[in-house]
Amino acid sequence: MTERTPVPWFQRFISSKLMALLLFSVAIPLHAAELTLVRFGEPGQERPGLIDTEGRIRDLSAHIDDITPAQLSDARLAMLATVPVDTLPVVDAETRLGVPVTGSRKILAIGFNYVDHAAEMAVEVPDEPMVFSKAISALNGPFDDVVSPRGATKLDYEAELVVVIGKRAKYVREEDAMEHVAGYSVGHDVSERAFQRERGGQFVKGKSADTFAPFGPWLVTRDSIADVQDLAVWSEVNGERRQQGNTSQMVFGVAHLVSHLSQFMTLEPGDLIYTGTPEGVGDGMNPPRYLQPGDTVRIGIDDLGVQEQRIVPAQ
Repeated sequence: MTERTPVPWFQRFISSKLMALLLFSVAIPLHAAELTLVRFGEPGQERPGLIDTEGRIRDLSAHIDDITPAQLSDARLAMLATVPVDTLPVVDAETRLGVPVTGSRKILAIGFNYVDHAAEMAVEVPDEPMVFSKAISALNGPFDDVVSPRGATKLDYEAELVVVIGKRAKYVREEDAMEHVAGYSVGHDVSERAFQRERGGQFVKGKSADTFAPFGPWLVTRDSIADVQDLAVWSEVNGERRQQGNTSQMVFGVAHLVSHLSQFMTLEPGDLIYTGTPEGVGDGMNPPRYLQPGDTVRIGIDDLGVQEQRIVPAQ
């Protein structure tokens, strides 16, 4: 009879840890979980949270410090989805909401990405995505005031779907692009048209003033949305519906945009893509109807929530 050699205790320990990790990896699906994430609190003091099935904010700060790019991978989101929601403290519904992700490094945006918007702006539908950027300092909470900058004469609104990158993307194929998306949100691409077109021809000048990129109220993970190319997008100014479109009208869809952008730059977790706006902007009206201090803008997208801002003058 052959005598078995005893297995040292540390080998048994390592084997048990490996087995636990394997079991954990089987239990956690390798795709984004269905979550609606928020950050709440005063500016600079926001805490992480999620929205429960009754629409209440629940505090996640016992489990993560904040909602940062590091939390946007499929694996991390799947782990968050295992947290028992009913154990999380309920947050006062009147609490301020900040941007739903902190630590983003780039805001990229797409121009004339709806056929009807290109028509109202009297430009040709582009053959490939027209890309510009917004300064990261333009980020603004979904219910915070938008400041009309000094010298502004043509302040305008644009309701947009925002794509949030969750996984590093470089030279990705269109068929693989959605694997790099963490989720979606509502965005307001505030624009000063005179700065945009009459001050040297650089879009970034008219798109980057402080508060010009409201983002939120929530980050809705990609698996929560059945079809991102079939979401109603709308805006209202002082209660008057101005824009009413659908992401099905986009010239270039989300997968195409992620793939296209990744050919020119590396997309990092937390990067934001403002994907274009449907017709109905103030600049496209006859005569144009630009925003003024005292106006209120509401923007919404199916299943992604509603944001609202008051326009205030520069100090």
